[in-house]
Amino acid sequence: MPFVRIDTLGTDPARLDALGQAVQDALVESLGIPPEDRFQVLTGHDGVTGTLRHGDYPGIHRDDSLVFIAITLRAGRDADLKRAMYRRIAELVHERTGTEPRNVFVTLTENGSADWSFGHGLAQYAPADGEPAGALPERP
Repeated sequence: MPFVRIDTLGTDPARLDALGQAVQDALVESLGIPPEDRFQVLTGHDGVTGTLRHGDYPGIHRDDSLVFIAITLRAGRDADLKRAMYRRIAELVHERTGTEPRNVFVTLTENGSADWSFGHGLAQYAPADGEPAGALPERP
């Protein structure tokens, strides 16, 4: 159930795949997300019709190998789990793509159970009276 968007500048399909797998593996390892629970949008920008902008805030110098990773998931994890997730994402992205950890920018957006529909027009995590709950596992 996390929904992940990864944006990077001028990349090839192999790097996009490696970035997506690194983030997925980090979510599985650090947060206990089921391995098959993978929803990702991977975008490589060409610098002309789409690009990325970045600065050195807060004193971290970034370059054009920057990777923006936006993760949306249900609320409820503590700060220690989030720190472990950020760290593991940076480690795996560096290990698998050579991207320096300083260039791995991660944002996390949390929401509630009623904010998800996996299909069929249902809120599987928060069904209304009379709606089927679906066969979705509870968040670890």
